[in-house]
Amino acid sequence: MGYVRKVGWVTAGLVIGAGACYCIYRLTRGRKQNKEKMAEGGTGDVDDAGDCTGARYDWSDDDDDSNDSKSIVWYPPWARIGTEAGTRARARARARATRARRAVQKRASPNSDDTILSPQELQKVLCLVEMSEKPYILEAALIALGNNAAYAFNRDIIRDLGGLPIVAKILNTRDPIVKEKALIVLNNLSVNAENQRRLKIYMNQVCDDTITSRLNSSVQLAGLRLLTNMTVTNEYQHMLANSISDFFRLFSAGNEETKLQVLKLLLNLAENPAMTRELLRAQVPSSLGSLFNKKENKEVILKLLIVFENLNDNFKWEENEPTLNQFGEGSLFFFLKEFQVYADKVLGIESHHDFLVKVKVGKFMSKLSEHMFPKIQE
Repeated sequence: MGYVRKVGWVTAGLVIGAGACYCIYRLTRGRKQNKEKMAEGGTGDVDDAGDCTGARYDWSDDDDDSNDSKSIVWYPPWARIGTEAGTRARARARARATRARRAVQKRASPNSDDTILSPQELQKVLCLVEMSEKPYILEAALIALGNNAAYAFNRDIIRDLGGLPIVAKILNTRDPIVKEKALIVLNNLSVNAENQRRLKIYMNQVCDDTITSRLNSSVQLAGLRLLTNMTVTNEYQHMLANSISDFFRLFSAGNEETKLQVLKLLLNLAENPAMTRELLRAQVPSSLGSLFNKKENKEVILKLLIVFENLNDNFKWEENEPTLNQFGEGSLFFFLKEFQVYADKVLGIESHHDFLVKVKVGKFMSKLSEHMFPKIQE
């Protein structure tokens, strides 16, 4: 009797083991077939409309890095379970994500022959950006989008695929690297009139984030570049009117790279006569005058003088004389007034080592006295 019972237990164990092996075989075979369908251009578990709702996937490639077929694959269902098997599954998922990142970066490399993605591939990358929660995956996908958005024909495709709000949503992330990459994508997409029209609703958010970001950070510089692109034409410049004082603050406090990027933005605004009053009304730091010294970069000084010259050319004394009381103390208007009267004494122009800077400043002072402040006597 005991012998029969032992045989029964052994038989039951063999049946259970065989069943488990079969289940594992079916699971791995099903995942492999799904991956092959995606690599061949099929839809797999993503429908033809590109609907990615509810999906959890990763941008992955085969173990062979030379394989050019990239697809969306599912995370194993046991990856979140706090077991030894779950730990191994998560490790495999991380390794797969690492390969994915390398594959996307290789595909997105400007030196690669495969830089340009097809609309179907762009749709997959946008789905990845929309659904992924992994910063390193988002970073790689945004790099691919950014490089493809550098091509004029892809800007329309990405917009038609609904990519603008998908990327703009990433601006809410706290990860500075991912946020920077999203700003770069939007910056490349903004070199398009229709894209600018749709991106204008995000200008205030980008402006606030740029001003409040860590000084001289990559996020701040990326935001300044996007705002500069958005203000190349006069259509949306008025949206930054209330932030001009903050830009001058960044200019005074920032390093050389930040200064030059802020100047590009201010140059766009200064070329528009409609923005002259807003610029002259802006409050500027008292340290602005200290920029005209021996240590400051020559390019920074010359570009700042161009901003001042544009304001001087656009300012109409006859039209603005009755409303001069609108320019408060500490404004750029008062700074230019003091610049004319006290330049040699306060700003130390005479002691500047660069001859070109001294000549430019001297010419600007003459223009300032003739045009902007004709009634002020020294």
